[in-house]
Amino acid sequence: MKKLTTFLCTALAVGNVSAQTLIQAYKNRADQVTQTNITNNLQQFSNLGIKTTGSVNNANTLTWIKNKYTSFGYSASQVVEDPFTFGSTSSKNLVITKTGTVYPNKYVIICGHYDTVTGPGTSDNGSGTSVILEVARILKDVPTEYSIKFIHFSGEEQGLYGSSHYANNVEFQSGVRKLDIKLVFNLDQVGGKIGNVNNKIICERDTAGQSGNNAASNTITQQLATCTTLYSPLQTSISNAYSSDYMPFEKKGDVITGFYEYTRSYNEHTVNDTFANVDPVYVFKVAKAAVGAMQHFSTASSTVSAISASKEKPLQTLESVKVYPNPAKDVLNIELPDLRTKNFSVEITDLAGLSMLKEDNKAQINISRLENGVYLCTVKTEGSSVTRKIIIEK
Repeated sequence: MKKLTTFLCTALAVGNVSAQTLIQAYKNRADQVTQTNITNNLQQFSNLGIKTTGSVNNANTLTWIKNKYTSFGYSASQVVEDPFTFGSTSSKNLVITKTGTVYPNKYVIICGHYDTVTGPGTSDNGSGTSVILEVARILKDVPTEYSIKFIHFSGEEQGLYGSSHYANNVEFQSGVRKLDIKLVFNLDQVGGKIGNVNNKIICERDTAGQSGNNAASNTITQQLATCTTLYSPLQTSISNAYSSDYMPFEKKGDVITGFYEYTRSYNEHTVNDTFANVDPVYVFKVAKAAVGAMQHFSTASSTVSAISASKEKPLQTLESVKVYPNPAKDVLNIELPDLRTKNFSVEITDLAGLSMLKEDNKAQINISRLENGVYLCTVKTEGSSVTRKIIIEK
C-alpha cells in the first residue's frame, strides 16, 4: 500500500458532472450490494491471516478469491491465474474476464491487491478485495458494452510486482501492446477505521509520470466522483494517484483512477489492520459507489427489469439475455434465461430505427443478408424487452 511519508493530502471538493444523470437500472444494481456479503468477505479475508507475497496464506487467499468467482457462476475459462516471480519469490495474480457485447476487445479494469504485510490487512487491502468481489457478483449477468477484467494483484506491498508483471508481460509483450485498455480503476485501502467519521471517499487522478494521459484521467475521475454521489451516500474529494497498482499502467500510457479512504485509519502495515478495527458499513457504501461507477465505465445495460405480477413464478430479468457472437458474421445466437414463457421475438433495426428483419421464437437468426455495420437487436417477451448493440462484420 501507499507509504505514509508520501501521502499527498491535496483533496479538493468535487461537484457533479452535468452530463451524468442517475440511471435507475444502475441504482437498482448498486442497491443489490448487501452489508452481509461485505461483512462476511472482510471477516473471511481477515481470518486468512498475514498474506505475505509467496507465503502459504497468500496462496490460500488466492484460492479463496477464486472460489468466490466460481460460486458467482463464472466459468473456468473466465478465471485465469497469472504467475510471476521476483527474486526468489513466486506468486500469482488472478484475472477474471467478462466479455463485452459491443467492444469485446476493449477492457475496463477494476483491480486491487490481496497481499499484506505484518497484519491480516483487512483494510489494506481486504476492503478493496471485498468490494471487487461484490461488484463482480452483481454484474456477472449484466450486459456491458465494454469487457471487464476483475484483477486481484499480489506483490503490491513489496513494490507493485504483480501489477508491473501484468502491465509489462500481459498488456504489453516484447514492447507491443496486446490489450486495449479503456481505463484502470484501482481500489486500495477503502476500509476506514471503526469510530471515525467515514462519510467521504477520495477519488484519485493521475498527476505523475506521463502527461499525455492526465487530462483523460481527470475526466474519468470527475465521472467517478459523480457516480459516487449518484449511487452511494458518500461525499467525494479529488486527490492524486500514487504508489499503488494503477501506476504500472500509468507508465504504459493508460488512463487511471482509484478509490482511497478519506479519513485515514493509519492501521495499514501494522498488527492493528484487523477486522475489529475496520468499518464494514463504510466498505458497504464504497461498494455501492463502485457498482455504479463500473456500470458507467463499462456502459452497462440501462434496461430496468420487468417483473410479472404472477405469484407462482415471476418472469426473470431479460438483462441476462446473451446475444453472440459480437461481432457476428452470418448467424446470431440468442440465449434467453429460464423464462416462464417460451414465446419471444427478435427484431434487428439499423441505428435510425428501420427494421431490417424480425423472427419469432428462433434462437439462431440468419443475418447473412445484412451489410456490415452497427445494428440494434431487440429481444421481446410478454411484458419485457431488452436491446443490444451488435456489429456485423464479414
